[in-house]
Amino acid sequence: MVAVTTASALLTGLSSCAGSQFTYVRDDDGATYFKVPSEWRKVDQASLDTKVFGDLQSETARLQKQLTWTVGFDAHSRPSADHLLVPGSLVEDQPFVMAKVQTLTPSQRNEVSLNVLRNSSGLPVALSTEARQQLESSSASPFKDFELLTDQVLPVKDGVRGIRAIFNYRLLGGPVQTFDETAYLSADGTHVSTLLIRCTAACYRKRTKEIDQVAQSFKVKRLTS
Repeated sequence: MVAVTTASALLTGLSSCAGSQFTYVRDDDGATYFKVPSEWRKVDQASLDTKVFGDLQSETARLQKQLTWTVGFDAHSRPSADHLLVPGSLVEDQPFVMAKVQTLTPSQRNEVSLNVLRNSSGLPVALSTEARQQLESSSASPFKDFELLTDQVLPVKDGVRGIRAIFNYRLLGGPVQTFDETAYLSADGTHVSTLLIRCTAACYRKRTKEIDQVAQSFKVKRLTS
């Protein structure tokens, strides 16, 4: 279940957003939260799950879904999970944002690192030089022309570690896409929370301030028992 609250329903503790219209979103535990402009619409959950996990008849996909909370919002006039990754150009490309919170297995907890956070969206961001060369040269790979624009290790707060990376990819020969990714490891090391915002490079440049506002709002708080 996704908790979604409009700005008008919030208490005065969020009065700094007065005058703006946002949709506030949090995961089931309430530990991961962010906001999007109210005109951005939530996409169909079943369609998003198929995009993220694949065929849910697969036991592997079903297990991944059980361990992961997801939600997607689309600024397009016709919201669709298909806009998560766009192989070609849209007539009017608009920002798309996906958030997910993954519960780590014991083995994953032992291996988590900043590079794991960088790759937590499912896109290949942190790769060795050899792996990057193989990806770029492989005809089977849909992702080409990788460009890392910024890579920031965020300040540790209440034991929560995080990164923010902005990078470009050309997907299936289409226009250059800009991805803005923020990821956090929870203080107890059991969950990775990821926010991924996508738009064409031209769209991203045009709407940088708006997209940055969404990215900056993405937070993970430390829950006390």
